[in-house]
Amino acid sequence: MRAFGGASELTPAQLRDAPVHWPRPSALDVSLQALQGVGPRTAEAAEAAGLATVGDLLLRFPRRHRDLTIVLVAGLEEKKQATIAVEVLTGAGRPFRRGSLSIVSAKVGDDSGSVRATWFNQPWLASKLTAGTRLLLTGSRDKRGFRVSEYEVLDRDGEGGGVPPAQQRPVFRPNDASGQPPDSPGEKPSKTEGHPLPPHGLTPIHPATEGLKAARIRQWLEQAVRWVGNVPEALPAEMRVRHDLAGVADAVKVMHFPETAEEVDLARERLRFEELFLYQAILATRKRSHRTARPAPKLGRPGEQVGRWLESLPFEPTKDQLRAFDEIDSDLDSGEPMQRLLMGEVGSGKTVVAVYSMLRALEAGYQAALMAPTETLAEQHAATLGRLLAEEATPFALLTGSTKAAQRREALDRLATGELGLIVGTHALIEPTVRFARLGVCVVDEQHRFGVEQRKALDSKGVEGMAPHVLHMTATPIPRTLSLTTYGDLDTTALHELPSGRKPVATRIVEEDERAGAYEFIREQLRQGRQAYVVCPLVEESEKMQGRAAEVEAERLAFGELRDFSVGTIHGQMASADKAAAMEAFAAGETDVLVATTVIEVGIDIANATVIVIEGAERFGISQLHQLRGRVGRGEHESLCLLFPEDAGAGARRRLEAVERERDGFKLAEVDLSLRGAGEILGTRQHGLPRFAVAELPEDTATLVAARDEVAILLQRHGSLEVPALGPLLEAARRRFGAGAADPIPL
Repeated sequence: MRAFGGASELTPAQLRDAPVHWPRPSALDVSLQALQGVGPRTAEAAEAAGLATVGDLLLRFPRRHRDLTIVLVAGLEEKKQATIAVEVLTGAGRPFRRGSLSIVSAKVGDDSGSVRATWFNQPWLASKLTAGTRLLLTGSRDKRGFRVSEYEVLDRDGEGGGVPPAQQRPVFRPNDASGQPPDSPGEKPSKTEGHPLPPHGLTPIHPATEGLKAARIRQWLEQAVRWVGNVPEALPAEMRVRHDLAGVADAVKVMHFPETAEEVDLARERLRFEELFLYQAILATRKRSHRTARPAPKLGRPGEQVGRWLESLPFEPTKDQLRAFDEIDSDLDSGEPMQRLLMGEVGSGKTVVAVYSMLRALEAGYQAALMAPTETLAEQHAATLGRLLAEEATPFALLTGSTKAAQRREALDRLATGELGLIVGTHALIEPTVRFARLGVCVVDEQHRFGVEQRKALDSKGVEGMAPHVLHMTATPIPRTLSLTTYGDLDTTALHELPSGRKPVATRIVEEDERAGAYEFIREQLRQGRQAYVVCPLVEESEKMQGRAAEVEAERLAFGELRDFSVGTIHGQMASADKAAAMEAFAAGETDVLVATTVIEVGIDIANATVIVIEGAERFGISQLHQLRGRVGRGEHESLCLLFPEDAGAGARRRLEAVERERDGFKLAEVDLSLRGAGEILGTRQHGLPRFAVAELPEDTATLVAARDEVAILLQRHGSLEVPALGPLLEAARRRFGAGAADPIPL
């Protein structure tokens, strides 16, 4: 066994004499006011930044570490990166400009001399650089002075804790695991004794706020490391050995105050594994809790009705669809409620799988429901069901906010008596007045658009004492990384294959000077009897936002490039009847071109449409562009997607080029994740994923998979994570993520 970050094995005597400490997690709940220099006002600012206790502080890991080998101003070498600890001698004047650059400069110095420091394109600094302000500057010297690449403003009186005059840092001995806080509740720990910074001192850069500087957080942590031995060890010893992971107390200390870059890597490896492992444990516990809380109807195996329907289909199901049927059959006959996420490539046939699931319920004497987030999508599903169930003559009803009162009453009465077995609708399905006699299967389309409470409301409409089976569907391909986290408590099925006869859609970025040629191509397609979409980012023109508006563009095209053809409009602000009429006219071929907003993003299936124009394409995300592209290529004809950017920056251009280059939605989803990061995707669509303190996705996918496998090993061994032997593990998970086994599944 080696010491943390050490190369040599410890001797038996060293191991025998090593201090033993039993963690007391409750000690971490002590207020930050137990630290020197933290008064009520400072504590209030810290709490606003998410730091209320010593435990919060210890888990506020640095974003990165800087090599702050402090040199004297007199020792600066030209063009060599260095860090200096200085004081502003002459305050900065007003920032001035040189071409496109904004420049701020101030004279700074230490006991050895002075130099003029310069910042570029940071004009707001001028007001902060007053005489007497202490700074930590990293940059390089040239003939004109010191060009700053990174800086930190320290408090003028030294209480900021950046680098005090003596250049002190806490003494760090990894093997000292006492971790004991002061015995007396009223006693505050004194500042840790220190020694000069080592030759290549790594200094943590902690996430800060306007009211709480990184330097002050660092000063507090110099004291708080006394408590680190009370951080609970969440990982079983055999797991740490299997993955060669350090103990948690050592890892936390090293993350804040490392001696070498190698130590940082070892600490980060341990902490990222723990984060991902604990989150996977929470997901597994929720999944098991949900499935064992109430039984679900056992629907048996498929019978003659489902068999006849499969034979009546005008196409052969793909291998992915057949595999989905098998997985659903297993779920429906398990006695536990199905919770399966069906991820489908655009045009991969998710609706066929959904119909299969619902027919299985009808055949077994139960009812089924399909819930969609918008009336347009619900209506499209109803039209698709009408085609797919034509030969079986299976009755169903459509229930939305626009359903007429008489039709609504009739549908509700037939549902309550069990006479009506299948219903399609929007949020109207979860209203209290909607009662089912024997609800067995629910299909939730575009499930990320529904809240947890809305999905629970539909779930509660099952047979008394039982939970219905639920198939969640999404037309947005989800990266494998996120499917293991956000959807880790669901079983997942992915449809990658396209039905036979489908032709891939070609995609082109079209610059403004190519517009005339592009519209000549569109006119040629229309002359051949094909149809086209034009998608705009806005409904109507706005002074605050640039971008083509659907209504204005439709009028312009009708009197301009497409004056010889019929042009229609559809957008979300139209009345339901008007939207339905616009779609019916386009589906019937009465309208040649449909100018729309993203209301057509999902659920629209017009086989004759072969061209889609997307205006202001840089305004849409990768997944939206891919979904919109999927509105064409649904028939036997070659199809084309034309992306018209307006003012695409470098990042937007990379997105558009990815869509132009890649046709596979799942691969595009991985590209999207790598370009935008999990945090931004979390903010738009994928709810439920926490903001990890150390782990980073998708970079840490391999660690995520290993952590999930370890949870599976524990479940196989113990049958559940809710056992006494694993109590500390789940307690650590709940402390970290603020969640319990009984919380709603974070879909």
